[in-house]
Amino acid sequence: MSTAKQPIKPSKSGLNQVHNWFTNNHWEIFTFQQECWLAVQDCKEGILHAPTGSGKTFALWMPHIIRWLDAPKQSQKGLQLIWITPLRALAKDMERQFRQSLAAFDLDIQVGRRTGDVSASIRKKQEQSMPQVLITTPESLHVLMAQKNHERYFKRLHSVVVDEWHELMGSKRGTQTELFLARARALKPEVKTWGISATLGNMEEASEVLMGTEERHQNSVTIKANIQKNIRVESILPKSVEFFPWHGHLGVHLIDELIPILQRSRSTLVFTNTRGQAERWFQELLERVPEWAGQIALHHGSLDRKVRNWVEESLHDERLKIVVCTSSLDLGVDFSPVETVIQVGSPKGVARFIQRAGRSGHQPGATSTIHFLPTHALELLEADALREAVRHDKVEPRPPILSPTDVLLQYLMTRAVGSGFTAEPTLKELRSTFAYRHLSEQDFHQIIQFLCTGGPSLQAYPEFAKLEIDEKGRYFVGNHTIARRHRMNIGTISSDANMQIKYLSGGRIGTIEEWFIGQLKEGDRFWFSGRRLELIRVEQMTAYVRRASSGSAKVPSWLGGRMSLSSNMSEMLKESMLKAVTYYDYEQSRQSPNLIRPEQSPKSSVEIDYLKPILAVQQSWSMLPGPNQLLIEKSFSREGCHLFFYPFEGRNVHEGLSTLVAHRIAKLVPITFTIAMNDYGFELLSDQDIPIQQALEQDLFSTEHLLTDIYASLNNSELAKRRFREIAQIAGLVFQGFPGQGRSTRHLQMSSSLFFEVFQSYEPNHLLLQQALDEVLFFQFDEIRLRQVLNRIQTGDIAYREPKRFTPYAFPIMVDRLREKMSSEKLIDRIKKMQAQLIKHV
Repeated sequence: MSTAKQPIKPSKSGLNQVHNWFTNNHWEIFTFQQECWLAVQDCKEGILHAPTGSGKTFALWMPHIIRWLDAPKQSQKGLQLIWITPLRALAKDMERQFRQSLAAFDLDIQVGRRTGDVSASIRKKQEQSMPQVLITTPESLHVLMAQKNHERYFKRLHSVVVDEWHELMGSKRGTQTELFLARARALKPEVKTWGISATLGNMEEASEVLMGTEERHQNSVTIKANIQKNIRVESILPKSVEFFPWHGHLGVHLIDELIPILQRSRSTLVFTNTRGQAERWFQELLERVPEWAGQIALHHGSLDRKVRNWVEESLHDERLKIVVCTSSLDLGVDFSPVETVIQVGSPKGVARFIQRAGRSGHQPGATSTIHFLPTHALELLEADALREAVRHDKVEPRPPILSPTDVLLQYLMTRAVGSGFTAEPTLKELRSTFAYRHLSEQDFHQIIQFLCTGGPSLQAYPEFAKLEIDEKGRYFVGNHTIARRHRMNIGTISSDANMQIKYLSGGRIGTIEEWFIGQLKEGDRFWFSGRRLELIRVEQMTAYVRRASSGSAKVPSWLGGRMSLSSNMSEMLKESMLKAVTYYDYEQSRQSPNLIRPEQSPKSSVEIDYLKPILAVQQSWSMLPGPNQLLIEKSFSREGCHLFFYPFEGRNVHEGLSTLVAHRIAKLVPITFTIAMNDYGFELLSDQDIPIQQALEQDLFSTEHLLTDIYASLNNSELAKRRFREIAQIAGLVFQGFPGQGRSTRHLQMSSSLFFEVFQSYEPNHLLLQQALDEVLFFQFDEIRLRQVLNRIQTGDIAYREPKRFTPYAFPIMVDRLREKMSSEKLIDRIKKMQAQLIKHV
């Protein structure tokens, strides 16, 4: 792969004007920006890696301004630059930035935005006369390709810039982006592609996926900003130590420690990991400091777009002091006024943490400050791990998705609904992407046959014969209803069926998952958008509400809210644990003259210092495992026999590992288990003694027959069914309804389950079935990492202990199990009693 040339001195008039503009605004031009400008002028393509807030947008926007300044004829009408962004909010921010800079240079260049929230009238005008610059999302580009003669839009296309490529890569939206790029290059081979990424661990692979073919990748350039982003990580410590911590308890109890930080800061983002958590924190802060009314706002993906727009604009214009938010504000919208970021609970990933930290000090040279607020005491170990990960730039890789059949089915329908396609050139296009470079001719024709006839399983039903073929071999959709349905359901973002929330008097508030509303009765109260609402009635997929002035109210929750530790976070956490163990041993040696004391005091941190009492109890009752040790604890209670394992590998790995271990033990003796897990370990609970010693002697953690045992151990059909539901929606098997007429979760579940069972019975080798099984292994259980963990356990030490009571490491796992079957009030009462019993022995 080639590298970019050295920066050039300003010589051309366009470049001179851009230099002068930067100088007049008192901005420094960074080396990486000049490298990008030169590379684009030299007709290169590639990928830029630069920290958040370092000016990476201007690095790839300014070369086009230089081009238009130097050659006015190039600013003729017609679409020349497509700027792909993963979020609508980013698109709006980009549109504002681009128009401001074009006005500064007095350039008559039109900038348009084409996303789901742009009005139909504006989209219609764009189709009649495309702007020179189009800011859009992967889904909107595919909707554009679903138009007849869409090729006309791209005749003058010069470049495609994919912003926040790290966010798209490794998702099906990234695959959509790859497919559009392949189409654009087929229509106009000279089109250049650039990617922008702030936080990515596999830069080389990211470039390879973006470029598609090996030849393009070899001729591309990778530009990396030599700028070290300064990030200051500070933990908010509880005043007293809780010896037996549990997830979710501590956070709100630290509100008194948080309020002074918020008061000192001019503008703060409070990041939570879930929408339910954001709702609760907004409510708690406003109740504690009522005078913040009007200065504090809430922002998450389920709120109405108008509300989110107002929050973003108010934050940008410095009208808000505090915004409680989720990942909806993770990405690169420029909020320069933000001074401070609060992270509530562990973000479970280094890249996510760095991205959020970068929301403060979002400008070149500025220091980003992020305060870590733990939701339970042991999360302070993760704070220490995150600080070290930031210091050593340990950012996670994003592995790309390979050959997803559901996305390909949707894409071929998009092409057929548009101008139609012929098989041979389309297969060539597909193989020019990284995702489908190994797509076999057999699989490709099987997919086309499925779209034409429904395949062996569905050929008796005319509605599944979607494609027709003309005398020239062109596949197309002749049925207008099928075409309309497809256009309305293009996209790969899948979630539980959402219900609209509207006031009785009129006015839309946002959306919420159907299952939550299904738990409520008329008259029940719940918090949403920072307001206490009363449910009046439910009609189809709309919940009608009114404001409630008083009374207890539920905080909504959304499915899939829990994140798992990334592989990098797991490794850094184990490093922090080693630091904690070493420091604890050193402290013990200072107090005992009989122990050998190290010559030098080991490194510690404020978090590890705080956790000393908890670590002392863990060591006294059991042990503190090192990074190459697996600790297994066996305890007994009235519930039965508890077996705790502590691999510290994250929920996803523990979900697969726990079911695997349970299956292998059950093969030795007839036994049933209740399984619980968190990011640090998992619990097997049985009403009979668990023969762990016998199981260890039988090579419990062997990688032999791993896939066979995984398939046998999991409720594989149920897990695959869950995956298949999303796949069926993306593939177009299940119609999700026209806008405003969405279908219920029950309907979608029944429809997808029926297809799943039909394929299992009549087409067990169906590509969509195989995809569901592959996704269970890849996404749900991280099979590659699971294999690595088993190898690590086999080559390390296994420490077995039988503590007389539950240890600080065991307690939060057990609470997570109880949480699933008890109400919040009963759970807290039970926990207090358990803690009181345990604390007697400390």
